Amino acid sequence: MKQQISNNSVVGMGRYVDIHCHCLPGFDDGPATMANALSLCRALVKDEIAVVVATPHQLGRFDGKNEADAVRQGVFDLNRELKSKNIPLIVFAGADVRLDERIPYLIEADRILTVGDNNQYLMLEIPHEVFINPEPLIAQLASDGIKTIVSHPERNEFICNKPKTVLPWLKHGACLQVTAASLSGDFGTAAKMMAWNLLRSGQAKLVATDAHDCKTRVPRMSDAFRLISKGIGVSAARRVCIENPKKVLEGKVLEPAANSVEQEVCG
Repeated sequence: MKQQISNNSVVGMGRYVDIHCHCLPGFDDGPATMANALSLCRALVKDEIAVVVATPHQLGRFDGKNEADAVRQGVFDLNRELKSKNIPLIVFAGADVRLDERIPYLIEADRILTVGDNNQYLMLEIPHEVFINPEPLIAQLASDGIKTIVSHPERNEFICNKPKTVLPWLKHGACLQVTAASLSGDFGTAAKMMAWNLLRSGQAKLVATDAHDCKTRVPRMSDAFRLISKGIGVSAARRVCIENPKKVLEGKVLEPAANSVEQEVCG
C-alpha cells in the first residue's frame, strides 16, 4: 500500500518535507543502530521537518545491497518505532541511486527505488571522484516516464567549473536538488556559490538535508529556509523546501525557486 501525504499535515503547518536523508539504521553511512536513527529523526523534527524520504545509497559501492524490499521493510520498521516513541515524523521509502546504465532495468525489476516509491522521480547521484555525463540515462528515464532528480550537483567539482553542463539534463526534464548545508558554506565556498546560482537561476527546484547523523551531517533545513527567504524571498523558500518536495511525493510537476528575485523579507 502506497503512503500518501496530507495537505493539512505539512504545507498548512509550514513544516518542511525532506526528500533526501540517510535515516535508516544499518543500511549505509547513515545511523548504525535504531537508537542512532531515532536520534537523527528527533533532530529532523527539531529542524521542523514533518515528512522525510529515507534515501539509502543504492548501486555504486552498495551494489547488491539495500534493494527495494529491504528498504521498504526498513521504512516500515522505522515508522513503527517513531509511532511507539511519539516522534511526529512520517518516513517514506526512496533511495540515493548511483549512476549506472542498468537503472532502467533495475527499476523495472523492482530492485531500486524511486523517491516516495511512486515511480515518478528517481534520485540520481553522480560520482564525485570522476565526471560521467548522465544525459543518456536521464533521456532514457524520461522516455520511460520517470523524471530524474540529480542530487547535490553543487558539490561536484566538474560541474562547479563548468556549470552549463547541467543545461542538457534540464531539457530532458531533470530537476536539481541542492543540499541545505551548502547554502551556508558547510561544503566549501565553491559549493555555496554554485548552490545559490542554481537556485537564483531557477535551475534548482529542490532543497534537501542529505543528513546522515547528529554530529557532522546534521539537518539544516530551517537554516536553509531562513537564508533563502532573505536572499531570494519567502515564496521561493516555501517552494523549494515545502511545496516542490511535496509535489515530488505526489508525482506532480515542480516549479522553479524564482524566475526573478522576489522582493520579500523574512518576517
